[in-house]
Amino acid sequence: MARVVVVGAGLGGLSAAARLAALGHDVTVCEQADDVGGKLGRFGRDGFAFDTGPSLLTLPAIQRDLFLKTGAPLESVLDLVPLETLCSYRFGDGTRLDVPGATLPRVAAAMDEALGPGAGAQWSALLQRAGRIWDVSREPFLENPLDGPRTLLRLARDLDAVRTVAPWRSLRSLGRQHLHDPRLRTLLDRYATYSGSDPRRAPAALATVPFVEQSFGGWYVRGGLHRLGTAIAERALERGARLRTGADVAEVLTSGGRVAGVRLGDGERLPADVVVSAVDATHLYRDLLPRPRLRPSPRRRSSSGLVLLLALRGRTPGLRHHTVLFPADYDAEFDDLAAGRPVADPTVYVSAPDDPALRPHDDCEAWFVLVNAPAHDPGRGTDWTAPGVAAAQADRVLDVMAARGLDVRDRLLWREVRTPADLERDTRSDGGAIYGSSSDGARAAFLRPANRSPVPGLFLVGGSAHPGGGLPLVGLSARIVTELVGRA
Repeated sequence: MARVVVVGAGLGGLSAAARLAALGHDVTVCEQADDVGGKLGRFGRDGFAFDTGPSLLTLPAIQRDLFLKTGAPLESVLDLVPLETLCSYRFGDGTRLDVPGATLPRVAAAMDEALGPGAGAQWSALLQRAGRIWDVSREPFLENPLDGPRTLLRLARDLDAVRTVAPWRSLRSLGRQHLHDPRLRTLLDRYATYSGSDPRRAPAALATVPFVEQSFGGWYVRGGLHRLGTAIAERALERGARLRTGADVAEVLTSGGRVAGVRLGDGERLPADVVVSAVDATHLYRDLLPRPRLRPSPRRRSSSGLVLLLALRGRTPGLRHHTVLFPADYDAEFDDLAAGRPVADPTVYVSAPDDPALRPHDDCEAWFVLVNAPAHDPGRGTDWTAPGVAAAQADRVLDVMAARGLDVRDRLLWREVRTPADLERDTRSDGGAIYGSSSDGARAAFLRPANRSPVPGLFLVGGSAHPGGGLPLVGLSARIVTELVGRA
């Protein structure tokens, strides 16, 4: 069995630690922060509590597999609540659409009712194509490690699969083929932002995201999704892993051409046969290796987000778990992001779980509000630490919400603003880019950092590495890395 050091206690690092410890490896997790979770974070104040990262769990089978492979089942430690309504959408023309969970026929019926006859058929045709893409790509690509150009060549030999995936097509192009209603095109475009990308350049394969979400449903973890991270940390400890918080890794050590351990910021050295990096790939390759290598271009960074945590008095009638308020001109948002400037008229995403554990009493609400934002880039784009920038943008978001029918300004007890600069500081993600590199371009998936690094014994896990960001893919990356360590 190997001595393993895991750098970072986000979902990917914790999942890899639990799996490796369950197999008998000697595992130590080093986390620079004082708490676990990484981007799956939590903020509390005055009895209010907020998830500061993901608010929806899809494909829980991946998490169930983790818990079953490491001990007691997932449902024995967490209460998963299926969402009756995945999201309530409000379009620029005032139309409202509530998308139900669980079954595609119900989704189609809801679209016909909200958008007019035929809308459901258009969306169903798109998701049928997305389902074929999912079937083709799931096992060979998402569930297995990248093997450089050989992976691309292997997949290219199956011409039917290539035609199905159509890597030369953008998500926007696929939408134009199947969707005649501009509101449905807007809805599809939103799924590019799940990977911090632009629908005009992101691959058509991202249509698998709504397919998975609407085919298999979405779940909320009672008490907040941060509890998923803490539950995995507890499972790793139960299996014998050691967790060191406040332990900032300053360098990945090498000897004889392979990994030899890590050096902490205080000078302490932890020897290891295997190092699993769960930090942002750019931070690893630029800052932690003795000779910086493979530096991703800042131009390939995913977008980030501006977050408002709102403590509100009173209750909102008819409020859904998730609400999205679209602008009239969605392309203008992506133009702003591409130019590296704050979005003038942003899409607003609101997560407001009806969970008593997140509020001090019943006559109040805790809202997580997110808008897409450019990464922190003082030299070439937006400096989120400049005086007044964050506050002005936060005020702008509240004004936009009011103009679109969700005015909470007179109910506001307090707000906490989180910028891309804060995310960069707290998680070491490059510029606060949520997903590492974007998915823009046909070759983007193959340019994402691989799980096996060029340094023998050094592996990458988490949202900035293959197969990508989001809870399901991060869970898959941990499973892939565990198998790679077993072969090393």
